[in-house]
Amino acid sequence: MSEKTLTRMDLSEAVFREVGLSRNESAQLVESVLQHLSDALVDGETVKISSFGTFSVREKAARVGRNPKTGEEVPILPRRVLTFRPSHLMKDRVAAGNSK
Repeated sequence: MSEKTLTRMDLSEAVFREVGLSRNESAQLVESVLQHLSDALVDGETVKISSFGTFSVREKAARVGRNPKTGEEVPILPRRVLTFRPSHLMKDRVAAGNSK
């Protein structure tokens, strides 16, 4: 597997090449989309991107955990966690990429 990471700069460069906006406008567009996505998630909304997947926020209840080293019980506070479920199309694309 590749160790390459796709960054905001890579996304804005792709928008620049594909759409033809200026580099500055492309960067602003990417930032705007990411800001909309994160704002919706902070507000507890589900973000569904067709053929890609669904981001959602889940509430996890308080529970008692255990320190694996000492065996001591430790309270784990309630929290919100971000989850992602890829679409079937995305799963299939990723799986097909493994067979190359």
